[in-house]
Amino acid sequence: MRSQLFAFAALTTLAVGSIGCGNKGKSKGMLDNGQLMGASYGNIKSMGKPIGMVYVPPGTFHMGPSDEDVNFNFTARNKQVSINGFWMDATEITNNEYRQFVWWVRDSLTAKELGYGKEVDGSFAVDWKKVPTIKYSDKATLEKISKLTLTPDNRLYGRNEIDPEKLLFRVESFNMKEAAKLENKGKPRNSFVVKYDEKVYPDTLVWMRDFSYSYNEPMAKRYFAHPSFGNYPVVGVNWKQAVAFSKWRTNYMNSYLERKKMAVESDFRLPTEAEWEYAARGGRTQSPYPWGGPYLRNKKGCLLANFKPGRGNYAEDGGFYTVRADAYWPNDYGLYNMSGNVAEWTTSLYYEGSYNFQHDMNPDIRWDAKDTDPPRMKRKVLRGGSWKDVGYFLQTGTRSYEYQDTSKSYIGFRCVIDLPASNSKRR
Repeated sequence: MRSQLFAFAALTTLAVGSIGCGNKGKSKGMLDNGQLMGASYGNIKSMGKPIGMVYVPPGTFHMGPSDEDVNFNFTARNKQVSINGFWMDATEITNNEYRQFVWWVRDSLTAKELGYGKEVDGSFAVDWKKVPTIKYSDKATLEKISKLTLTPDNRLYGRNEIDPEKLLFRVESFNMKEAAKLENKGKPRNSFVVKYDEKVYPDTLVWMRDFSYSYNEPMAKRYFAHPSFGNYPVVGVNWKQAVAFSKWRTNYMNSYLERKKMAVESDFRLPTEAEWEYAARGGRTQSPYPWGGPYLRNKKGCLLANFKPGRGNYAEDGGFYTVRADAYWPNDYGLYNMSGNVAEWTTSLYYEGSYNFQHDMNPDIRWDAKDTDPPRMKRKVLRGGSWKDVGYFLQTGTRSYEYQDTSKSYIGFRCVIDLPASNSKRR
């Protein structure tokens, strides 16, 4: 199967020490008069505002709890830090958005099996004009792609379908952190190239696995598959799958921009823990919740987020499980459900004492844990709380964690991208 994953990689575009897209060394219209005139990008344009994202301006805030640490665990000390501006998804990634990723991988692998494309420089380039002609309900087509379908002993009532376990995405990235170390200076570039395959289909059984002696089978069967939940946040996606989605999204966008002769943009990624908290606060640096606070209800008594009110009145806030990703009022930056609905992955390693030594400028602590690393090194920071959590976890300064290879029915994610506020034209 690994040999079948070729050109469908998520390529991390390096801007360091490279010539920009379309820049041939001399920009269009550049005067050759013996004077230093600068080499601009000429008529190459940027993509403009990223669709579905809002800009979070740079600023300074007090990172950490804005209320009493009721657990007395001291894992989040209040600290003033500064954050650079970035764009962030206004909502959590939805089932519809994640399904685009899953179907892209499915179509890519199917196109290879059917020969819809050609070999280019040792990789298979898909002819996407032929992909819409693929009929997954056609028996002859399914026979041709038997490597991707369920084996006969795994079928129900003889239905031949795509096997979700075989939908693998080849992630390719460049480890800039390792390349920047002084002891690694001079090593060949391929020493820092990382490639691996990642399953992309969400684990739908989390709805049953997460809650013992509880009937949640309808959610396991329908949540990701039924169109009624299309605009609800995707769950059952572990941290590694969220990273793979970000890499695919980057490559998907940049491939389009290259075809249109536009400037290749930065990378989509998961937010750091500090970025997430800064964005969640919405400029309210000392408030416990995205809407301010100090209460979980407004003056009319209405709950302001999707969580577990009281001792378990799940339906009181308007949702029993998750709700639409754009439910409730957004915070002052225009971000929805930064508290409640689903907890969200960040890129940061969870370490109890990290606040004590992190820099005060864009603080972060990362560790690309391998499968052989101890579980302690696989902990990633979760933020925001979820539909099954009590109000304490909804506070913008509350930290929690989960292991990077673990998926849950109450964990989702959203992406950020590093672009300037006025992303209209490169100068």
